[in-house]
Amino acid sequence: MRLLDLSEYPVTERRVLVRVDFNVPLSPEGDILDDTRIRACLPTIEHLLDRRAGVVLCSHLGRPRGRPDPRLRLDGVARRLAALLGREVRKLDGVSEPEVAEAVAGLGPGDVALLENLRFYPGEEANDLDFARALAALGEVFVNDAFGTAHRAHASTAGVARYLPAVAGLLMARELRALQRLLEDPERPYVAVLGGSKVADKLPVLENLLPRVDGLLVGGGMANAFLAADGHAVGASQVEAAAVREAGRFLAKASRCGKPVGLPVDVVVAEAIAPDAAFRVVGVDGVPEGWVVVDIGPETARRFAETIATAATVFWNGPLGVAEIEPFARGTEAVARAVGSCRGHTVVGGGDSLAALEKLGLTAAIGHVSTGGGATLEFLEGKELPGVACLLRKGEKT
Repeated sequence: MRLLDLSEYPVTERRVLVRVDFNVPLSPEGDILDDTRIRACLPTIEHLLDRRAGVVLCSHLGRPRGRPDPRLRLDGVARRLAALLGREVRKLDGVSEPEVAEAVAGLGPGDVALLENLRFYPGEEANDLDFARALAALGEVFVNDAFGTAHRAHASTAGVARYLPAVAGLLMARELRALQRLLEDPERPYVAVLGGSKVADKLPVLENLLPRVDGLLVGGGMANAFLAADGHAVGASQVEAAAVREAGRFLAKASRCGKPVGLPVDVVVAEAIAPDAAFRVVGVDGVPEGWVVVDIGPETARRFAETIATAATVFWNGPLGVAEIEPFARGTEAVARAVGSCRGHTVVGGGDSLAALEKLGLTAAIGHVSTGGGATLEFLEGKELPGVACLLRKGEKT
Protein backbone atom coordinates (compact mmCIF):
# COMPACT_ATOMS: atom_id res chain seq x y z
CA MET A 1 0.00 0.00 0.00
CA ARG A 2 1.77 3.11 -1.26
CA LEU A 3 0.05 5.79 0.80
CA LEU A 4 1.76 9.01 1.73
CA ASP A 5 2.03 9.23 5.48
CA LEU A 6 2.68 12.16 7.74
CA SER A 7 6.40 11.44 8.04
CA GLU A 8 6.76 12.10 4.29
CA TYR A 9 4.66 15.26 4.00
CA PRO A 10 5.68 18.89 4.72
CA VAL A 11 3.72 20.30 7.67
CA THR A 12 6.18 22.70 9.30
CA GLU A 13 4.37 25.82 10.55
CA ARG A 14 1.22 24.85 8.66
CA ARG A 15 -2.24 24.52 10.17
CA VAL A 16 -3.18 20.84 10.13
CA LEU A 17 -6.65 19.37 10.57
CA VAL A 18 -6.35 15.94 12.21
CA ARG A 19 -9.13 13.37 12.43
CA VAL A 20 -8.47 11.38 15.59
CA ASP A 21 -10.48 8.66 17.31
CA PHE A 22 -11.19 9.89 20.83
CA ASN A 23 -14.31 7.73 21.15
CA VAL A 24 -13.31 6.62 24.63
CA PRO A 25 -15.45 4.63 27.09
CA LEU A 26 -17.12 6.77 29.76
CA SER A 27 -18.54 6.01 33.19
CA PRO A 28 -22.17 6.97 33.94
CA GLU A 29 -20.70 10.08 35.59
CA GLY A 30 -18.81 10.99 32.41
CA ASP A 31 -15.31 10.03 33.57
CA ILE A 32 -12.91 8.51 31.03
CA LEU A 33 -12.51 4.81 31.85
CA ASP A 34 -9.74 4.05 29.36
CA ASP A 35 -7.57 6.59 27.52
CA THR A 36 -5.87 4.08 25.18
CA ARG A 37 -7.30 5.71 22.07
CA ILE A 38 -6.09 9.13 23.16
CA ARG A 39 -2.60 7.79 23.85
CA ALA A 40 -2.54 6.03 20.49
CA CYS A 41 -2.75 9.36 18.66
CA LEU A 42 0.01 11.07 20.68
CA PRO A 43 2.85 10.23 18.24
CA THR A 44 1.03 12.00 15.39
CA ILE A 45 0.19 15.05 17.51
CA GLU A 46 3.74 15.27 18.88
CA HIS A 47 5.19 14.92 15.36
CA LEU A 48 3.14 17.95 14.31
CA LEU A 49 4.07 19.96 17.40
CA ASP A 50 7.76 19.22 16.86
CA ARG A 51 7.33 20.93 13.47
CA ARG A 52 5.54 23.91 14.98
CA ALA A 53 2.30 23.13 13.20
CA GLY A 54 -0.98 24.54 14.43
CA VAL A 55 -3.02 21.43 15.29
CA VAL A 56 -6.81 21.29 14.93
CA LEU A 57 -8.15 17.99 16.23
CA CYS A 58 -11.60 16.59 15.50
CA SER A 59 -13.34 13.43 16.74
CA HIS A 60 -16.67 11.87 17.52
CA LEU A 61 -17.74 10.47 20.88
CA GLY A 62 -20.65 8.09 21.31
CA ARG A 63 -23.81 8.17 19.22
CA PRO A 64 -25.60 11.49 19.71
CA ARG A 65 -27.38 11.03 16.34
CA GLY A 66 -26.84 14.51 14.96
CA ARG A 67 -27.91 16.44 18.06
CA PRO A 68 -25.92 18.00 20.92
CA ASP A 69 -25.78 15.83 24.02
CA PRO A 70 -24.16 17.40 27.11
CA ARG A 71 -23.03 13.96 28.28
CA LEU A 72 -20.94 13.52 25.12
CA ARG A 73 -19.08 16.81 24.98
CA LEU A 74 -15.33 16.56 24.51
CA ASP A 75 -14.29 18.83 27.40
CA GLY A 76 -13.10 15.88 29.50
CA VAL A 77 -11.15 14.50 26.55
CA ALA A 78 -9.46 17.87 26.08
CA ARG A 79 -8.41 17.90 29.74
CA ARG A 80 -6.99 14.36 29.53
CA LEU A 81 -5.14 15.17 26.31
CA ALA A 82 -3.67 18.33 27.83
CA ALA A 83 -2.39 16.30 30.77
CA LEU A 84 -0.82 13.72 28.46
CA LEU A 85 0.81 16.35 26.23
CA GLY A 86 1.86 18.61 29.08
CA ARG A 87 0.49 21.66 27.29
CA GLU A 88 -2.75 23.57 26.83
CA VAL A 89 -5.43 22.12 24.56
CA ARG A 90 -8.01 24.71 23.64
CA LYS A 91 -11.46 23.12 23.58
CA LEU A 92 -13.79 24.81 21.09
CA ASP A 93 -17.55 24.57 21.53
CA GLY A 94 -18.45 23.97 17.90
CA VAL A 95 -17.23 22.79 14.53
CA SER A 96 -18.66 24.70 11.58
CA GLU A 97 -19.69 27.99 13.25
CA PRO A 98 -18.02 31.31 12.25
CA GLU A 99 -16.65 31.80 15.77
CA VAL A 100 -14.86 28.45 15.52
CA ALA A 101 -13.23 29.46 12.24
CA GLU A 102 -12.18 32.74 13.87
CA ALA A 103 -10.66 30.94 16.87
CA VAL A 104 -8.78 28.52 14.64
CA ALA A 105 -7.43 31.37 12.52
CA GLY A 106 -5.84 32.72 15.69
CA LEU A 107 -3.89 29.55 16.44
CA GLY A 108 -0.14 29.97 16.43
CA PRO A 109 2.65 27.47 15.71
CA GLY A 110 2.55 24.73 18.33
CA ASP A 111 -0.99 25.52 19.47
CA VAL A 112 -3.56 22.73 19.84
CA ALA A 113 -7.33 23.01 19.56
CA LEU A 114 -10.02 20.34 19.84
CA LEU A 115 -13.36 20.81 18.09
CA GLU A 116 -16.66 19.73 19.61
CA ASN A 117 -18.11 16.27 18.99
CA LEU A 118 -18.49 15.92 15.22
CA ARG A 119 -21.60 13.79 15.56
CA PHE A 120 -23.51 16.64 17.14
CA TYR A 121 -23.94 17.71 13.51
CA PRO A 122 -26.08 15.68 11.05
CA GLY A 123 -23.73 16.63 8.23
CA GLU A 124 -20.96 14.47 9.69
CA GLU A 125 -22.49 11.01 9.24
CA ALA A 126 -24.34 12.12 6.09
CA ASN A 127 -20.98 13.10 4.54
CA ASP A 128 -22.56 16.44 3.67
CA LEU A 129 -20.21 18.35 1.38
CA ASP A 130 -21.02 21.74 2.90
CA PHE A 131 -20.10 20.41 6.33
CA ALA A 132 -16.94 18.81 4.89
CA ARG A 133 -16.02 22.08 3.22
CA ALA A 134 -16.44 23.97 6.50
CA LEU A 135 -14.17 21.45 8.21
CA ALA A 136 -11.58 21.71 5.46
CA ALA A 137 -11.50 25.48 5.83
CA LEU A 138 -9.96 24.98 9.29
CA GLY A 139 -6.70 23.53 7.92
CA GLU A 140 -4.17 23.59 5.11
CA VAL A 141 -3.50 19.85 5.29
CA PHE A 142 -5.72 16.98 6.41
CA VAL A 143 -4.29 14.07 8.40
CA ASN A 144 -6.47 11.03 9.07
CA ASP A 145 -5.20 9.20 12.15
CA ALA A 146 -8.54 7.59 13.04
CA PHE A 147 -8.25 4.05 11.73
CA GLY A 148 -11.18 2.99 13.90
CA THR A 149 -13.54 5.10 11.76
CA ALA A 150 -11.83 4.55 8.39
CA HIS A 151 -14.63 2.20 7.28
CA ARG A 152 -17.13 5.08 7.51
CA ALA A 153 -17.64 7.48 4.60
CA HIS A 154 -18.28 10.50 6.84
CA ALA A 155 -17.49 14.16 6.27
CA SER A 156 -14.47 14.05 8.58
CA THR A 157 -13.05 10.78 7.22
CA ALA A 158 -13.67 11.02 3.48
CA GLY A 159 -15.50 14.23 2.52
CA VAL A 160 -12.84 16.64 3.76
CA ALA A 161 -10.25 15.01 1.48
CA ARG A 162 -12.05 16.56 -1.49
CA TYR A 163 -10.82 19.97 -0.39
CA LEU A 164 -7.42 19.40 1.23
CA PRO A 165 -4.32 17.30 0.57
CA ALA A 166 -4.94 14.22 2.72
CA VAL A 167 -2.28 11.98 4.24
CA ALA A 168 -2.20 9.11 6.71
CA GLY A 169 -1.29 9.83 10.32
CA LEU A 170 1.39 7.76 12.03
CA LEU A 171 -1.17 5.54 13.79
CA MET A 172 -3.14 5.04 10.58
CA ALA A 173 0.02 4.09 8.68
CA ARG A 174 1.08 1.67 11.40
CA GLU A 175 -2.34 -0.01 11.41
CA LEU A 176 -2.36 -0.43 7.65
CA ARG A 177 1.14 -1.88 7.54
CA ALA A 178 0.37 -4.39 10.29
CA LEU A 179 -2.90 -5.56 8.75
CA GLN A 180 -1.52 -5.63 5.21
CA ARG A 181 1.18 -7.96 6.48
CA LEU A 182 -1.52 -10.40 7.59
CA LEU A 183 -2.93 -10.47 4.07
CA GLU A 184 0.23 -10.40 1.98
CA ASP A 185 3.35 -11.36 3.91
CA PRO A 186 2.65 -13.46 7.02
CA GLU A 187 5.32 -15.69 8.51
CA ARG A 188 4.22 -19.29 8.66
CA PRO A 189 2.54 -21.17 10.14
CA TYR A 190 -0.19 -18.55 10.28
CA VAL A 191 -3.18 -19.10 12.59
CA ALA A 192 -6.30 -16.95 12.88
CA VAL A 193 -8.49 -17.11 15.99
CA LEU A 194 -12.02 -15.78 15.55
CA GLY A 195 -14.63 -15.45 18.27
CA GLY A 196 -17.61 -13.26 18.97
CA SER A 197 -21.30 -13.86 18.68
CA LYS A 198 -22.37 -13.37 15.06
CA VAL A 199 -21.40 -15.57 12.15
CA ALA A 200 -22.50 -12.87 9.71
CA ASP A 201 -19.92 -10.43 11.12
CA LYS A 202 -16.98 -12.81 10.86
CA LEU A 203 -17.74 -15.15 7.97
CA PRO A 204 -16.56 -12.71 5.26
CA VAL A 205 -13.27 -12.37 7.19
CA LEU A 206 -12.95 -16.14 7.45
CA GLU A 207 -13.60 -16.43 3.71
CA ASN A 208 -10.88 -13.92 2.84
CA LEU A 209 -8.37 -15.38 5.29
CA LEU A 210 -8.97 -19.02 4.32
CA PRO A 211 -6.51 -19.11 1.37
CA ARG A 212 -3.96 -17.13 3.39
CA VAL A 213 -3.82 -18.97 6.73
CA ASP A 214 -2.55 -22.40 7.69
CA GLY A 215 -5.29 -22.93 10.25
CA LEU A 216 -8.36 -21.38 11.84
CA LEU A 217 -9.65 -21.61 15.40
CA VAL A 218 -13.30 -20.73 15.99
CA GLY A 219 -14.95 -20.04 19.36
CA GLY A 220 -17.49 -17.78 21.00
CA GLY A 221 -21.15 -17.66 20.15
CA MET A 222 -20.42 -18.03 16.45
CA ALA A 223 -18.92 -21.48 17.12
CA ASN A 224 -22.41 -22.74 17.95
CA ALA A 225 -23.39 -22.42 14.30
CA PHE A 226 -20.29 -24.37 13.26
CA LEU A 227 -20.96 -27.05 15.88
CA ALA A 228 -24.58 -27.34 14.73
CA ALA A 229 -23.40 -27.60 11.11
CA ASP A 230 -21.05 -30.37 12.23
CA GLY A 231 -23.97 -32.32 13.69
CA HIS A 232 -23.82 -31.34 17.37
CA ALA A 233 -26.83 -30.20 19.40
CA VAL A 234 -26.24 -26.83 21.10
CA GLY A 235 -29.13 -26.82 23.57
CA ALA A 236 -30.93 -23.49 23.98
CA SER A 237 -28.10 -21.48 22.38
CA GLN A 238 -29.38 -18.94 19.86
CA VAL A 239 -28.42 -20.20 16.40
CA GLU A 240 -30.10 -19.06 13.19
CA ALA A 241 -30.74 -21.65 10.51
CA ALA A 242 -29.12 -19.43 7.88
CA ALA A 243 -25.97 -19.17 9.99
CA VAL A 244 -25.80 -22.96 10.30
CA ARG A 245 -26.09 -23.33 6.53
CA GLU A 246 -23.33 -20.77 5.94
CA ALA A 247 -21.10 -22.38 8.55
CA GLY A 248 -21.62 -25.79 6.94
CA ARG A 249 -20.77 -24.40 3.51
CA PHE A 250 -17.60 -22.82 4.91
CA LEU A 251 -16.49 -26.04 6.65
CA ALA A 252 -16.93 -27.95 3.41
CA LYS A 253 -14.89 -25.35 1.52
CA ALA A 254 -12.13 -25.42 4.15
CA SER A 255 -12.01 -29.21 3.90
CA ARG A 256 -11.65 -29.04 0.12
CA CYS A 257 -8.80 -26.54 0.55
CA GLY A 258 -7.08 -28.71 3.13
CA LYS A 259 -7.28 -25.99 5.77
CA PRO A 260 -8.01 -27.23 9.31
CA VAL A 261 -10.75 -25.45 11.26
CA GLY A 262 -10.41 -25.98 15.00
CA LEU A 263 -13.80 -26.15 16.73
CA PRO A 264 -14.55 -26.71 20.43
CA VAL A 265 -14.36 -30.30 21.65
CA ASP A 266 -15.79 -29.35 25.04
CA VAL A 267 -17.80 -26.37 26.19
CA VAL A 268 -19.06 -24.64 29.31
CA VAL A 269 -22.85 -24.71 29.51
CA ALA A 270 -25.10 -22.77 31.87
CA GLU A 271 -28.77 -22.77 32.77
CA ALA A 272 -28.86 -19.07 31.90
CA ILE A 273 -26.50 -16.29 30.83
CA ALA A 274 -26.18 -14.82 34.31
CA PRO A 275 -23.37 -14.57 36.90
CA ASP A 276 -25.23 -16.73 39.41
CA ALA A 277 -26.41 -19.41 36.98
CA ALA A 278 -25.45 -23.05 37.44
CA PHE A 279 -22.80 -24.13 34.92
CA ARG A 280 -20.60 -27.09 34.07
CA VAL A 281 -18.20 -28.45 31.46
CA VAL A 282 -19.49 -31.01 28.94
CA GLY A 283 -18.29 -32.55 25.69
CA VAL A 284 -19.80 -31.06 22.53
CA ASP A 285 -22.06 -34.11 22.27
CA GLY A 286 -23.37 -33.63 25.80
CA VAL A 287 -25.02 -30.19 25.82
CA PRO A 288 -28.20 -30.57 27.91
CA GLU A 289 -31.49 -29.52 26.40
CA GLY A 290 -32.43 -26.07 27.66
CA TRP A 291 -28.86 -25.11 28.62
CA VAL A 292 -26.78 -22.49 26.84
CA VAL A 293 -23.19 -22.75 25.59
CA VAL A 294 -21.30 -19.87 27.25
CA ASP A 295 -17.58 -20.64 26.77
CA ILE A 296 -15.08 -23.05 25.30
CA GLY A 297 -14.08 -25.82 27.70
CA PRO A 298 -10.65 -26.41 29.26
CA GLU A 299 -9.63 -29.14 26.79
CA THR A 300 -10.50 -26.86 23.86
CA ALA A 301 -8.56 -24.03 25.48
CA ARG A 302 -5.56 -26.34 25.88
CA ARG A 303 -5.70 -27.42 22.23
CA PHE A 304 -6.12 -23.85 21.00
CA ALA A 305 -3.16 -22.76 23.13
CA GLU A 306 -0.99 -25.55 21.72
CA THR A 307 -1.81 -24.48 18.16
CA ILE A 308 -1.12 -20.81 18.93
CA ALA A 309 2.21 -21.69 20.56
CA THR A 310 3.49 -23.22 17.31
CA ALA A 311 2.44 -20.29 15.11
CA ALA A 312 4.78 -17.74 13.56
CA THR A 313 1.85 -15.37 12.92
CA VAL A 314 -1.36 -15.10 14.95
CA PHE A 315 -4.40 -12.89 14.40
CA TRP A 316 -7.05 -12.88 17.13
CA ASN A 317 -10.39 -11.10 17.15
CA GLY A 318 -13.36 -11.75 19.41
CA PRO A 319 -14.04 -13.40 22.78
CA LEU A 320 -14.26 -17.19 23.06
CA GLY A 321 -17.26 -17.02 25.40
CA VAL A 322 -19.51 -14.63 27.28
CA ALA A 323 -16.40 -12.95 28.63
CA GLU A 324 -18.17 -10.06 30.37
CA ILE A 325 -19.41 -12.60 32.97
CA GLU A 326 -16.48 -13.79 35.08
CA PRO A 327 -17.24 -17.55 35.24
CA PHE A 328 -17.55 -17.61 31.43
CA ALA A 329 -14.35 -15.65 30.66
CA ARG A 330 -11.84 -18.44 31.24
CA GLY A 331 -11.61 -19.58 27.63
CA THR A 332 -10.98 -16.01 26.44
CA GLU A 333 -8.36 -15.54 29.14
CA ALA A 334 -6.64 -18.81 28.20
CA VAL A 335 -6.40 -17.68 24.59
CA ALA A 336 -5.15 -14.25 25.71
CA ARG A 337 -2.36 -15.92 27.69
CA ALA A 338 -1.48 -18.13 24.72
CA VAL A 339 -1.33 -15.21 22.30
CA GLY A 340 0.65 -13.16 24.82
CA SER A 341 3.17 -16.00 25.19
CA CYS A 342 3.48 -16.71 21.46
CA ARG A 343 6.94 -15.95 20.12
CA GLY A 344 5.61 -15.23 16.65
CA HIS A 345 4.15 -12.01 15.26
CA THR A 346 0.82 -11.37 16.98
CA VAL A 347 -1.99 -9.00 16.01
CA VAL A 348 -5.09 -8.53 18.15
CA GLY A 349 -8.20 -6.46 17.47
CA GLY A 350 -11.65 -6.07 19.00
CA GLY A 351 -12.67 -4.52 22.30
CA ASP A 352 -13.34 -7.76 24.21
CA SER A 353 -10.05 -9.31 23.12
CA LEU A 354 -8.15 -6.18 24.12
CA ALA A 355 -9.98 -6.04 27.46
CA ALA A 356 -8.84 -9.59 28.24
CA LEU A 357 -5.24 -8.69 27.44
CA GLU A 358 -5.43 -5.55 29.55
CA LYS A 359 -6.94 -7.43 32.49
CA LEU A 360 -4.07 -9.93 32.42
CA GLY A 361 -1.37 -7.30 31.85
CA LEU A 362 -0.45 -8.78 28.47
CA THR A 363 -1.07 -5.86 26.11
CA ALA A 364 2.62 -4.97 25.86
CA ALA A 365 3.40 -8.57 24.80
CA ILE A 366 1.37 -8.23 21.58
CA GLY A 367 3.12 -7.31 18.35
CA HIS A 368 0.32 -5.03 17.16
CA VAL A 369 -2.83 -4.04 19.02
CA SER A 370 -5.35 -2.70 16.52
CA THR A 371 -7.45 0.31 17.48
CA GLY A 372 -10.06 -0.64 14.91
CA GLY A 373 -13.07 -2.88 15.46
CA GLY A 374 -15.24 -2.88 12.37
CA ALA A 375 -12.46 -1.22 10.36
CA THR A 376 -10.04 -4.04 11.16
CA LEU A 377 -12.54 -6.69 10.12
CA GLU A 378 -13.54 -4.90 6.91
CA PHE A 379 -9.90 -4.43 5.94
CA LEU A 380 -9.17 -8.13 6.50
CA GLU A 381 -12.35 -8.93 4.61
CA GLY A 382 -10.71 -7.26 1.61
CA LYS A 383 -12.95 -4.21 1.47
CA GLU A 384 -11.67 -0.78 0.49
CA LEU A 385 -12.08 1.60 3.44
CA PRO A 386 -13.42 5.06 2.48
CA GLY A 387 -11.19 6.81 5.02
CA VAL A 388 -8.15 5.17 3.43
CA ALA A 389 -9.15 5.30 -0.24
CA CYS A 390 -9.19 9.12 -0.17
CA LEU A 391 -5.62 9.48 1.09
CA LEU A 392 -2.80 10.51 -1.22
CA ARG A 393 -0.68 7.84 -2.85
CA LYS A 394 3.02 8.26 -3.49
CA GLY A 395 3.51 9.88 -6.88
CA GLU A 396 0.20 11.76 -6.81
CA LYS A 397 0.24 15.54 -7.07
CA THR A 398 -0.31 17.27 -3.74
